[in-house]
Amino acid sequence: MGKREEKKELLMKQIIELLEKNNGLVKTSQLYELNMDFRKIQNLVAEGVLQRVKNGYYGMGFQNRDEETIVSSLFEDGVLCLDSALYYYHYLREKPYCWHIAVDKNTSKSRFRMDYPLVQPYFTEPEVLCLGAKRVPLGSGTIGIYEKERMICDCLKFEEKLEREVLKNALQCYIREPNKDIQKLMEYARARRVVQKIQNRIGVWL
Repeated sequence: MGKREEKKELLMKQIIELLEKNNGLVKTSQLYELNMDFRKIQNLVAEGVLQRVKNGYYGMGFQNRDEETIVSSLFEDGVLCLDSALYYYHYLREKPYCWHIAVDKNTSKSRFRMDYPLVQPYFTEPEVLCLGAKRVPLGSGTIGIYEKERMICDCLKFEEKLEREVLKNALQCYIREPNKDIQKLMEYARARRVVQKIQNRIGVWL
């Protein structure tokens, strides 16, 4: 094996190690740290070794991955909300056509410029973003999601963003929940300023 082949083999090993550490994704800046330049990156793309996932991100075999794995890899810092949270909890039967993800308001909007999968970001304050959030498995990674009580409060707070039947079914599903936490629901209702809506729409059933 010549020196050129040895260098390429070492480079591929370093790229694979980076991908394994970052849920199958590597940033352009990380490739630059391996002494690669834009031309070398594009050569690997042309050879089919790397795939451009979106602007600034590359992977291997990403076209064979499911949406869930792609989303959890690209938006590990996000929190599933509204339709996506409802679907995850089986409050919604049909999978939403796009992913609804809450993110820090300081997150770059360019992260969401992608053709697949479709992502609808909701930019919010950091303290609001983490309120009632927990981590759950999604694909081969993990992502944030709101607890059911916080999710229901958000559905009422932003009910204009949901179809009428979707909201109605979500409220009914929560009412039937055997492990619902009414105290926690009201705490989130006060924090999200939807106490009146909770009392009016589902209070009689709680």
